[in-house]
Amino acid sequence: MQPDPSTLPLLEELLMARGPGGQEHEVRDICLRELRPHCDETRVDPAGNVIGLIKGTHPSGEANQPIRIMAHLDEIAMLVKRIEPDGTLRVVALGGANPINFGVCPVDILGDRDFIPGVLSFGSMHSTGETHQGADVLSGSVNWGDVHVITRCSGEQLQTHGVRPGTRVVLSQHWRRPFRVGDAIAAHFLDDRAPMVATLQAARLLAERREELANDVYLVFTTQEEESNAGALYAASHLPGDATVAVEVGPIISEYATRLSVDPIINTGDKNGCYNREIVDQLYQAGKRRGLTPQFALLVDFASDASAIMSSGMSAQGGCIAIPTENTHGYELILEGSIEACAVTLLEFLLDRGHD
Repeated sequence: MQPDPSTLPLLEELLMARGPGGQEHEVRDICLRELRPHCDETRVDPAGNVIGLIKGTHPSGEANQPIRIMAHLDEIAMLVKRIEPDGTLRVVALGGANPINFGVCPVDILGDRDFIPGVLSFGSMHSTGETHQGADVLSGSVNWGDVHVITRCSGEQLQTHGVRPGTRVVLSQHWRRPFRVGDAIAAHFLDDRAPMVATLQAARLLAERREELANDVYLVFTTQEEESNAGALYAASHLPGDATVAVEVGPIISEYATRLSVDPIINTGDKNGCYNREIVDQLYQAGKRRGLTPQFALLVDFASDASAIMSSGMSAQGGCIAIPTENTHGYELILEGSIEACAVTLLEFLLDRGHD
């Protein structure tokens, strides 16, 4: 699949934008800007989701059956649990984060009034293991109780910046730029910035061929997917349609027999249950028609906005298409062209619905 020259600049801009769950405004602003030219309507709902509507226009003679396509805005991050007297921050996970996902690294602390720099630390490595934290580090079993953030600020200074329990801590912009590895692109937070780019590309392609579109398409960029799927659940309860497809990253793991390629992963089920067989097959056939070889996978230790909505009873049908990704929730890596392959598969899937 030939890369689109616009892909990498937009991907890099989205990767540089900080988007912890519940505080995704930097990512949201870019998404709105990119989505608006291709939609009949765009808005931000009360949950913070970005919603774009492309109306179906093809005279199929059947009732309109809207479909919701969802990619998420947020990234894994950390929350301040407490502030120590010396200004050190104790943090916990926001979303499916573990200390190993970040390592010792620079962070941005997103205070209520501004942000300040910090360093995520496991403590010094020259330890005999006498302390509990030292023993965990030496054994490679680091947990959040072993982690702290160095700020070099006093408690009073942190209060001035608006740092408090619940403040988001994210990987610093200093370490967010994508990195080329041969024919691949690597970065933190390709989950879910790469699927976002694929969804935006699909929106552009769909708008160019809207006369072929039978049903309304809602493009939903959701908040708080990594933590609770709260944004998707809110959107599903307020938007029309009985079908939801999540656009995600898919793990490359031998137990799932997935491979790193441009060919999208068609998820058949995850920890929330099985996806709709009809939608699974339609996504697979859409990829085949574009000359791809989509990969079926049952991703047992996985979840998506679509499966959360299905399991809650808010959607009768659901599916999930994923970009094959190494090191999910870590320093992730995808092949060049895989974003475009996902986008054209989505386009083909959406144009085909309602024409049976």
